[in-house]
Amino acid sequence: MKVGIGKAAKELGVHPDTLRRWEKYGKIEVERTPTGFRRYDLTKLRGLAPRTGSSTRQTLLYARVSSHDQKEDLVRQVALLESFSAANGWTYEVVQDLGSGLNYHKKGLRLLIKRICSGEVGRLVVTHKDRLLRFGSELVFALCEQFGTEVVIINASEEASFEEELVQDVLEIITVFSARLYGSRSHKNRQLLEALRAAADDL
Repeated sequence: MKVGIGKAAKELGVHPDTLRRWEKYGKIEVERTPTGFRRYDLTKLRGLAPRTGSSTRQTLLYARVSSHDQKEDLVRQVALLESFSAANGWTYEVVQDLGSGLNYHKKGLRLLIKRICSGEVGRLVVTHKDRLLRFGSELVFALCEQFGTEVVIINASEEASFEEELVQDVLEIITVFSARLYGSRSHKNRQLLEALRAAADDL
């Protein structure tokens, strides 16, 4: 039986974004109608459904910013996540982090991964995928797949260009090493940081 994305998502107990992500990474095959609508074969999809329905497990909202001067952005992230989840009727819990996207030891991230692996998280909601990690968010998504956790990325459709992603990656790396280099009070180190920031701005 072939159905549209809404019915397929409902039958599997996942969010439509999850089906789109599975399609993007080649996990499922999707047919298209002449007008471009997706059609799913439920017989093939049912084997991919989470082992435990996400509606019976916890929804976790994860928000992160890199530095203290971005705390206002953290507040906005949490507000967006909460309003989005409330609009969908989800009971949720918020996990927040203040730290670099290159830091794999953040308290909130470690708690998030631990709870996903325990099987108690039915749904993970983030504003953008790089809120989890600047490099390596796919590893967290792979864990979610393994433990039947639905992933919802609110702004998944807002794809950055290659240049924009490169700039963000460079700035993230600069942020990580800034304190260390400035702490050495080396004039050459400060010049290097400024040159790197200028190069990122040029991109």
